[in-house]
Amino acid sequence: MNKKYLDLLAEKYDSEEKVVTEIINLEAILNLPKGTEHFVSDLHGEYQAFQHVLRNGSGKVKEKIRDIFTGELSEQEISEFATLVYYPEEKLRLIKSNFTSDEELNEWYKAVIERMIRLIPYASSKYTRSKLRKALPSQFVFIIEELLYKTDKYTNKTDYYSSITEQIISLRQADKLIAGLAYTIQRLVVDHLHVVGDIYDRGPEPDKIMDTLIDYHSLDIQWGNHDVLWLGAYSGSKVCLANILRICARYANLDIIEDAYGINLRPLLNLAEKYYEDNPAFRPKLQGDERLTEKEQLQITKIHQAIAMIQFKLESPIIKRRSCFNMEGRLLLEKVDYEKQEVTIKGETHPIEQGCFQTIDPEEPDRLLEEEQQVIDKLLFSVQHSEKLTRHMKFLMKKGNLYLKYNGNLLIHGCIPLDKDGNMETMTIEEETYGGRELLDLFEEKLRYSFANPGKTDDLATDMVWYLWTGEYSSLFGKREMTTFERYFIKDKSTHKEEKNPYYYLRENEEVCRKMLEDFDLDPDQGHIINGHTPVKEIEGENPVKAGGKMVVIDGGFSKAYQSTTGIAGYTLLFNSFGMQLVAHQKFSSKQEVLSDGIDVLSVRRLVDKELERKMVRETNIGTEIMGQIDTLRYLLKARYMK
Repeated sequence: MNKKYLDLLAEKYDSEEKVVTEIINLEAILNLPKGTEHFVSDLHGEYQAFQHVLRNGSGKVKEKIRDIFTGELSEQEISEFATLVYYPEEKLRLIKSNFTSDEELNEWYKAVIERMIRLIPYASSKYTRSKLRKALPSQFVFIIEELLYKTDKYTNKTDYYSSITEQIISLRQADKLIAGLAYTIQRLVVDHLHVVGDIYDRGPEPDKIMDTLIDYHSLDIQWGNHDVLWLGAYSGSKVCLANILRICARYANLDIIEDAYGINLRPLLNLAEKYYEDNPAFRPKLQGDERLTEKEQLQITKIHQAIAMIQFKLESPIIKRRSCFNMEGRLLLEKVDYEKQEVTIKGETHPIEQGCFQTIDPEEPDRLLEEEQQVIDKLLFSVQHSEKLTRHMKFLMKKGNLYLKYNGNLLIHGCIPLDKDGNMETMTIEEETYGGRELLDLFEEKLRYSFANPGKTDDLATDMVWYLWTGEYSSLFGKREMTTFERYFIKDKSTHKEEKNPYYYLRENEEVCRKMLEDFDLDPDQGHIINGHTPVKEIEGENPVKAGGKMVVIDGGFSKAYQSTTGIAGYTLLFNSFGMQLVAHQKFSSKQEVLSDGIDVLSVRRLVDKELERKMVRETNIGTEIMGQIDTLRYLLKARYMK
């Protein structure tokens, strides 16, 4: 072992006793039950719904409360207590308004603090005391530990414990303590969070989701196709940026660009006002009770057209210079007869409906006007110099991967491209052929290179980030082609169809899933593939658990745009030491409804898998790391302290 490394390690463990103590500690941790993993996907900017799922641990919080207090509290009281744990500050205000005297309120404070003190040891029963201490609110650590570890065996300290609670209340610290205990419970119930892609687009508050994730205690992210668009834009891809703006206009979410990230859209609006008029094909899609004034709708409709045409123009040069992308069929601007207003696709000619080709030169259809070039250049500069967006994109890159092998499972947002026989599809890039895991590794390598070199805007790496959004062999797209142009301009809906990769029907086959797990060096008897990306249409009877339990799809429709077709508002997955549970969520109306009525949005639990023996830390990714640390410490002990 490297001598310099041992020297550094010996500075931290500078005595035999310290090394031995740490080995004993780590060996003991290996024999604890594994913590609960929480899987979510396809959040699509729905911050309020995501917050609720995060705070209630997909039902784990209420489950712990029921375990302790069933028979002692009524179902209504359990719901009230659970809501207090989810939203302590807001629920405290509501509860306190119902008390008519300080004496009644103080008695309630004592009862609630006592319940929370009872709940915390149960929620933390799989953790070391050290880990629990780190989860406690720092300003109350001493007080909480005294209350947690009190014993009724002797009566010597009865008054001491009573005095602690009474002083907290009299010094008006009860609200802060209760809030701190509530957030501790939330943190203890879930040990690690997996976000299986698509934080961005469609919903109104992805920036708030990112802020929440940055502050979360333990998580990883598997990039989705929409996340990669944002990473691509920040990395210098103008066509990725155009796609982002088009999607935000389509769903009336341009506030994300301007208000959340401080990017000035005035130049784009000026361009749109100059060249475009109203166009029904480009009017924004509104969800639920969303409303716009006529002026707002018209402005967004014009912006939508302007950025869509910039996007189509920017796609053409990439397709032409990257023959390996095999996307020549998408050079549709060159296939339009601008006099007849017709387009020829795959040998068939279709009339153009509601066209908006005012900035097109039929001789050079992919040439940007000087004004368009200036607009996209300014927008890219603003994106790359937004402090908040920079912080979010760096975090997304730091915590993210295209896929992750974790505790025996394969987490991937989209798919592993397959042919109809279940073999890995291959793609040739720079005279090298890649398929399966090697292709995904190459995609990630290029994405990371592009992100690290944002000044390069037309290199292969940056072009491949866009390919991840729309390419035939992209693990994030998973379709043969993206028919955005057709959906805007062609009435014949048969041209809108996007053929899915065979993965999406072969993943119903257990043998195919087992083979994919083996290809990623995972045990097919124990492992699962966990997907997002494609909304599960529960309303039509589709089962999110496929291939004999080897495949679990957890995109059930967090995004309001999908809920009419899915019939639910998202799936989440829990994986604790006893196995996996899938949780279906009903539509989240508002936090106020939860606070006032105690209504929770959980509905169904489906057992995905049950461990025959309880899984311990030793059998996890963290356990592997700990065993490596133990080996190193044993070597240090032998080399330095046992001569």
